[in-house]
Amino acid sequence: MITLTLTVVGLVAALFIGLHVAAAIGFVSLGLMLFVSDRPLWDAIAFTTWKAGTSFSLMAAPLFILMGELLLRSGMSDRMYVALSKWLNRIPGGLLHSNIAACSLFAACSGSSVATAATVGSVALPAFRAKRYDERIVLGSLAAGGTLGILIPPSVNLVVYGVLAGASIRDLFLAALLPGIGMSLLFMLAIYVMAKRWPGIAAREAGAGWKERIAALIAILPILVIIFSVLGTMYLGIATPTEAAAFGAVTAFLLALVTGRVNRRMLIETFESTAITSAMIMLIFMATSLLQFVMAHVGIPARLAQSVTGLGLTANEVVLLIIAFYFVLGMFMEAFSMTVATIPIIVPMLVALHVDLVWFGIIVVIMTELALISPPVGLNLFVLQGMREQFAAQAGVRSQGTIMDLYVGVVPFIAMQFVVLAILMVFPAFALWLPAALSGP
Repeated sequence: MITLTLTVVGLVAALFIGLHVAAAIGFVSLGLMLFVSDRPLWDAIAFTTWKAGTSFSLMAAPLFILMGELLLRSGMSDRMYVALSKWLNRIPGGLLHSNIAACSLFAACSGSSVATAATVGSVALPAFRAKRYDERIVLGSLAAGGTLGILIPPSVNLVVYGVLAGASIRDLFLAALLPGIGMSLLFMLAIYVMAKRWPGIAAREAGAGWKERIAALIAILPILVIIFSVLGTMYLGIATPTEAAAFGAVTAFLLALVTGRVNRRMLIETFESTAITSAMIMLIFMATSLLQFVMAHVGIPARLAQSVTGLGLTANEVVLLIIAFYFVLGMFMEAFSMTVATIPIIVPMLVALHVDLVWFGIIVVIMTELALISPPVGLNLFVLQGMREQFAAQAGVRSQGTIMDLYVGVVPFIAMQFVVLAILMVFPAFALWLPAALSGP
């Protein structure tokens, strides 16, 4: 256990002094190999990093990122938001419901939380500026809605978790579907209750006619086509998750051509952003794979599993302890880094306790969602605060709000995420029923 303690302290210290996540994990891995392991250093580095970087399953991640970038820059997300607002603006809460619905639909094409929050926020924030809405709830709904990007499939985080934990990515996508839809509906329920209780938080919107609503559906069709090209081909058995990601990227490109916004500059920006994000994920994943290999060679996971099982705790009690650990860690550590740094340590212990890794994967992603909107360092909060100040500067006014507005605004939605966690703990079938139903005999 001394080796595990030194590993954790080393990781925390490296991240605290500001090292990049991949560098922090890599240095800790090298330290373990130099001082604890007898395995030849350079052979192990070459073998593990090559194996991690050439994983076929992990190829889905850059393809999903490319798909989201094409959607962002083609203008399809803008038209989708306007169309949804025509259908939802009569419900108490008005355009706040459009925030959640737009995030849910974009999440089914993006796979990234920050991309979902930034994309929908770029459309929604200007629309709210001239209306009488409580800005804290507006920002809170966008920050929380953005987290759906890593729960509703396809999800880059689920792909990475599946590769690290050795769980089926297809089953993870299926397992995330009902919790993702359920969380979206709970977010909208929270908005509805708050709007009924405190009518001043949302303006009364003029309702659109049926003719206008039906005409608006045309703007949603491209999004539905992309969702089917990814999820439909995968669930019908036509494609693997990686092949489905390729289908989605090609479909997004073809639909972007139809919008007329594809040009040389747009493509350069799309490919550059995709390459930067993908390189970051791959570098972190290779460093994590090296750490996973070294710890397994030294025997840390096996000894940790023996220690935990020796305490006599049930599997659910251990999972609850992990949830509490993730919640505290997520307040101070970047969400994606938190996942990849801890999964290699936690999974062997869960396997020893016979915990379903698909079910646990959904819990991990929800805890990652919480980390993205938990004060003080939730990434979605800072992204939206930056966008808020940017739009204020463009309008020639001084932003009157601080990050505290977002801290207050996300509280009701954090509560709804804990409700979903409680449902998963009491009824695991909420996540596991769909993979079991579609897996066949």
